Amino acid sequence: MSEPGRREERAPGRREEVERARDRGTRSRRRVETKPFLLLSIRGEEAAADNEYESFLRFTGLPDAELPRVNLAQDELPEIDLDEWSGILLGGGPWNTSDAQEAKSPAQVAAEKAILRLLDDVVSRDFPFLGACYGIGTLGLHQGALVDRSWPEPVGPLSVTLTSEGETDPLFAGVPGDFAAYGGHKEAMVTLPTGAVQLATSAACPVQAFRVGSNVYATQFHPELDLEGVCTRIDVYKNAGYFPPSEAETLKQRSRSVEVLHPMTLLANFVSRYRR
Repeated sequence: MSEPGRREERAPGRREEVERARDRGTRSRRRVETKPFLLLSIRGEEAAADNEYESFLRFTGLPDAELPRVNLAQDELPEIDLDEWSGILLGGGPWNTSDAQEAKSPAQVAAEKAILRLLDDVVSRDFPFLGACYGIGTLGLHQGALVDRSWPEPVGPLSVTLTSEGETDPLFAGVPGDFAAYGGHKEAMVTLPTGAVQLATSAACPVQAFRVGSNVYATQFHPELDLEGVCTRIDVYKNAGYFPPSEAETLKQRSRSVEVLHPMTLLANFVSRYRR
């Protein structure tokens, strides 16, 4: 049996799948004269990874040819030339950026090194980027914020409030000042990076969204998550330490009791603003 996370023992053809995804984006750009967006996933669980991808497709409104994905739980991040893309999306998952290095799998260690190198380029160029959940910790640490387990939130619905800066930010256009979202995380940002702009907050987690520069964003809540998605993740991750497994059905019921309508607007706004 292969050791989890060892890249030299991946299933044959995985690298070729990644390259084909990039080629599809290139062909799409030639046809429609737009550059694709790139989704970076960290989910090793097929059901959660596929649901995440389907959700990003649905709420961005992009065809799959314009949103290739690289699953960093399985594959190395290819060299990314930002000039070939309209923007980059980074999804959430079971990894925690603030965990001790020795507690991380080889796949996570390698992926985070690659993501940090990519963020060097993204931030220096103020390139369109939107990270969700794991993405806020990754961007936060890259920018010097404190990220730890001081402000966890249970899986399910949560209340988010925009700051005055968030109310005027184009990414949140059409989103009310107070709205419901789905989330669930073990780690969170404790302090904002120097020079960053806080866009959203909540009682349970002070930093729900922030911006670096004009075009680099991260949210603690999941803008791609609807009821079907949150129920899928409750099933997939019920033994991952987010909550006692016996509470899974209660969390689903709690999720059904709240109507979540507005976070998805961020994805539509991101694509509308940056598609080129």
